[in-house]
Amino acid sequence: MNPFSVLVKPILSEKSLSYRETEQKYTFLVDKLATKTDIKRAVEKLFEVEVQAVNTCITRGKVKRRGTNVSRESSKKKAVITLKPGQKIKMFEDQ
Repeated sequence: MNPFSVLVKPILSEKSLSYRETEQKYTFLVDKLATKTDIKRAVEKLFEVEVQAVNTCITRGKVKRRGTNVSRESSKKKAVITLKPGQKIKMFEDQ
């Protein structure tokens, strides 16, 4: 897969920010069809860092109701990337 199509966007929440500061872990929203090796290659190629581990989880879409109409959000896949000690993604550190 193309590295630009694997990583959709970074997740910037309080939990992901604390992971980044304390444990060298970065959280991304990724393509549902991407495997752990695809995600690892994409991060290493785009950010020029060494990845130690990749953990993924699929979150189911929530059911939304508005009156009698019922709809469902689409499912999402998140990846938590652990970098090797001493590695940082410069894009996140400049903020």
